[in-house]
Amino acid sequence: MIKLVYLWWGYTIVGIKKIFDRKDGKRVRNLDAMHCIMPLIFPKRSESEVFIKIRIDLTNTNNYIRVKNAENPEFKYNLFQLIIAAILKTIILRPRMNRFIANQNIYQRYDVSAAFIVKTSFSDDAEEAMAFIKAEETDKLDSLRQKICEQIENCRDELQKDSSQKLMDFVAFLPGFIRVIIGFGARMLDRHGLMPKSIMATDIHYASVVLSQLGSIKLGAAYHHLTEWGTNSLFITVGEKKKRPFYDNDGNMTMKSSIDIGFTVDERISDGFYFAKSVRLMKKLLEHPELLEGELNTKVLY
Repeated sequence: MIKLVYLWWGYTIVGIKKIFDRKDGKRVRNLDAMHCIMPLIFPKRSESEVFIKIRIDLTNTNNYIRVKNAENPEFKYNLFQLIIAAILKTIILRPRMNRFIANQNIYQRYDVSAAFIVKTSFSDDAEEAMAFIKAEETDKLDSLRQKICEQIENCRDELQKDSSQKLMDFVAFLPGFIRVIIGFGARMLDRHGLMPKSIMATDIHYASVVLSQLGSIKLGAAYHHLTEWGTNSLFITVGEKKKRPFYDNDGNMTMKSSIDIGFTVDERISDGFYFAKSVRLMKKLLEHPELLEGELNTKVLY
């Protein structure tokens, strides 16, 4: 009898765990008291933002890109591709950066993904499309570059619109009161993790990290807010590439090619020490891009 009760209790616990998990993430249960309480005290993502800015010395990075492109001119690399690869590797090696909070619970995301907006052309009236990349731990720089190029090409092809874009186009033509009802229902589905997989797989707000390449429009690494929609806990802005002063330990100044990168993070998913080490890892990867050539799960000393 005792054994039967034990088996029943064990299966019940397994069942409860499955109920509380979501299709896009597993609920984190071994939390310390502070991180368990924080989502209850600060229920909104937009009121829990931390902004971090770093400056990257591009001396080695520029040389690396120049050599890679000289070796294979048909498949050129650029800085933005390296930045995407660096943050994806950072997230895989630092998995707490891939957590999110929904309905006041903390979840560990199953997939590792990066997303960004693509302008179909550089004009005021050009449409925007959403690029969404899923990474595998065995991906390398070459395979990620291929995924990025394919996504950009699809975004600029009107016939290749994904589920999120098609849904937005449909809702945009509906009467106002129907859009309000759809919006209310969508927020309920989003909050409880019931949004269709086809939408979650292509909406940038469900990505591990969203990136914005502001340097391409001559802007700096501005602060960008997080949203209450979706599960995104990490937003990165990439500023304009230019020469800036760098100082050594003796105070001597050298002008070097550089970019500023801004991170907006939901502070509830981890602590400042963990964020600082994660940012330091990404800086190391970008200033030594040869470290990106191995598989994303290859460990790095930093």
